[in-house]
Amino acid sequence: MTTLRQFEYLVTVVDTGSFTRAAERLYVTQPALSHQIRALEAALGGPLLERLPRTVRPTPLGRAVLPHARAALAETERLHAAARRASGLEDGELEIGTVYSISLGILPPVLRAWRREHPGVRIRLREYPHGDRLRGAMAAGAADLAVGPVPDGWDGPIRELGVEEFVLVLPADDPLAASPYRTVPLAELADRAWVHYAPDNGLAEVLDQACAAAGFHPVAAIRAEQTSAAPLLAAAGLGPALVPATIVPPHSDGVLLRPDPPVRRTLAAYTRTRPDRLTTAFTDLLATHARTDQRA
Repeated sequence: MTTLRQFEYLVTVVDTGSFTRAAERLYVTQPALSHQIRALEAALGGPLLERLPRTVRPTPLGRAVLPHARAALAETERLHAAARRASGLEDGELEIGTVYSISLGILPPVLRAWRREHPGVRIRLREYPHGDRLRGAMAAGAADLAVGPVPDGWDGPIRELGVEEFVLVLPADDPLAASPYRTVPLAELADRAWVHYAPDNGLAEVLDQACAAAGFHPVAAIRAEQTSAAPLLAAAGLGPALVPATIVPPHSDGVLLRPDPPVRRTLAAYTRTRPDRLTTAFTDLLATHARTDQRA
């Protein structure tokens, strides 16, 4: 039978690269640590660690076990945090996972309002470039609540928050900036070089799919590693950018136009299990801001 303590020992040995350093961090003797690792290996049917001259590395079996060990430890910590929250303690912690564009646009006013109402609750924010990365991290136990695009095939509770509108950003002197209806058919930008996104950024897929629906593939003039850079680069004249309306700075030098057809994606908050009262309260506040903070 495996125990959480054995998982903690395994993870600490891997993270420190040494039985000696792991024993010091865990405040146990090295023989006791080695004994627990051997017991875990016996329970799982094979060696988990390979001792090298200067370090320790996981075996193939160890690498397969590690994500589950980390997830079990993280889930245990969240269990204790949930118990503290349910008992009314003010020193709880809420872990939120999200994608870059949401942490830039929608979350800041929500977190500001939350801090006013719950000043004693700590927020830990984990950011991911892609919705699939967020979904995988959430499944592995990385957060209490995930906020992002609706996840495919998610088994836990999902609460849709609203629709995220996308806008086109063009420099003020662009010929299309004077569009009388403040809209631009995407097909009119087929011959442009775009401010695109890094391949692992989920907004790259949004742009590619929107342009494909308009009958072309966007050529990249530049690829932005940071989501926040896209509207700035577009305003500077490097090419049009398709961005969530909520991430455009209030005093942007660029011109915002609606793409035709509109580009939207549905956002959701989701959890692995039924959310506790504190997580539900945060989701309620988030849903209110997601409905009202749309600038398109």
